[in-house]
Amino acid sequence: MRFISVLLVCLVLMTALMVCGPNEKELELKQFIDNHVSVIQPIMTEMAKAYWEAAVTGNPDSYEKYSDLELRLRKIRSNRSDFELLKSLQSSGRIKNPSLARQLTILIHAYMPNQVDPELLRETVELSTRIEKAFNTFRSTIDGKKVTSNDIREILKNETDNGKRKKAWIASKQVGKAIADDIIQLVRLRNKAAKKLGFDSYHTMALAAGEQDVYEITRIFDELYGLTQAPYERMKGELDAILADKYGIAIEDLKPWHYHDPFFQETPLVYDLDLDRYYADTDIRDLASSFYASIGLPVDSILAKSDLYEKEGKNPHAFCIDIDYEGDVRILCNLKNNESWMETLLHELGHAVYDYYKDYDVPLLMREPAHSFTTEAVAMFFGRLSRNADWMQQMLGLSESQRDEIYSVAVKYAQLKQLIFARWAMVMFEFEKELYADPDQDLNQLWWDLKEKYQLIQKPAGRNVADWASKIHIASYPCYYHNYLLGELLASQFHNHLVFQVLNLDSDTGVTYIDEPSVGQYFKKYVFETGNTMPWNDMIRKATGEKLNPRFFVDQFVMP
Repeated sequence: MRFISVLLVCLVLMTALMVCGPNEKELELKQFIDNHVSVIQPIMTEMAKAYWEAAVTGNPDSYEKYSDLELRLRKIRSNRSDFELLKSLQSSGRIKNPSLARQLTILIHAYMPNQVDPELLRETVELSTRIEKAFNTFRSTIDGKKVTSNDIREILKNETDNGKRKKAWIASKQVGKAIADDIIQLVRLRNKAAKKLGFDSYHTMALAAGEQDVYEITRIFDELYGLTQAPYERMKGELDAILADKYGIAIEDLKPWHYHDPFFQETPLVYDLDLDRYYADTDIRDLASSFYASIGLPVDSILAKSDLYEKEGKNPHAFCIDIDYEGDVRILCNLKNNESWMETLLHELGHAVYDYYKDYDVPLLMREPAHSFTTEAVAMFFGRLSRNADWMQQMLGLSESQRDEIYSVAVKYAQLKQLIFARWAMVMFEFEKELYADPDQDLNQLWWDLKEKYQLIQKPAGRNVADWASKIHIASYPCYYHNYLLGELLASQFHNHLVFQVLNLDSDTGVTYIDEPSVGQYFKKYVFETGNTMPWNDMIRKATGEKLNPRFFVDQFVMP
């Protein structure tokens, strides 16, 4: 009996090991992952260091080194046999371990865009480079005189002469005619590559690589369109009345050139608001450091490695970079003590805390945000505070009258900014979707049909020009623009959850998040440490109680 009992125990243990232990497919995948990570991790670290050096110094050798390393990484992930192995492992149904299954998905999405015939890839890259070069070197003309993009924007922001405004707007579109045919050819090449991989278009493939479904994004945007239609019509009507009065014309005579940028994607500056004066005598670096520390997300170690101020040869913009996925997180800025850089600093540090406060016990492949738009959401969430009247009052020690002065205008601008951008992003998403579905259709008319539907901007009579091609994102950053709007939606969903579920408040009136460490704890636990261990909508549902929902954005900015 004892022998039989021992035998039974052994059989149970062996069965448990067979059930719980990794099978041969999982062992094969784990070995692949270990080898892959051992190869790419040092390359990624060197890439990040080279990019950082190039951005800080402008050294052309550093840019070249970065480019060479990027090509090495792409070649590794273009290996056709590796890709087929990964797909066979996925289709086997034997990858039961959740961590391995997630890493397998991430690898397939990383390899997928690189599975292009070398000759087709070369042709696509060369054409894309030629378009970008043509765009960057093109100079528009007004009355035969060359003008820059900044010249055009200055005219559209400040000029009151209707004739000069029209000429400036038309000049902003001249580049479109020069590159439209090449863009259409580039679309065909991208579609050709996508169809060889089994997708109906490049647009579908690009979204799939980011675990996004065209129909789901369309559903979200359609819902947002319906929720914002009446408020947008009302607010645009108020804006149009102000602009028509300023230019001395009837509202029905307003044309695309009467708005303050070439695409009507930015808020026309029709209200007096100078927030810079409140920040002029402060150190915004100290403000940001103090604020993040107050919510339990200290950033001093990030700032210590960062490059924050202007110098010769340095990149004039701003970004965040994770050097090694081991805690070396930095931001680059060119700080001035004004509102714009306050927003940028809060924004970039939002990216930085997402990277810095990740779970380092998570495997490297999952040690990144759930999606590019989820880190944008966190950055936008914090960046919005620079114009929050209550936040400014508390951080800057302002009086009640100063706070009221800011509030009266900042709220109106926040609503305008979000509504105008949301409707513009809808134009971009729908246009790119239709462009890749049928690049041979009348794209000029499609563009204006969408602008009239979403932005309520009328096509100038008789105009039949490739105005759509003057937006560089269509050529150089394809099928990505919608993520900016998704980030704004998620930032509002985070805001709603924090106010009503974490802070347990009755409304968001007066909310600044200052001295609320529970805010930092929430982000760390439910967003940062989750990393890319699950698809983005699963992360959002876990963090906020439901999938991405546009109604929170509407509640915050459309119907406050």
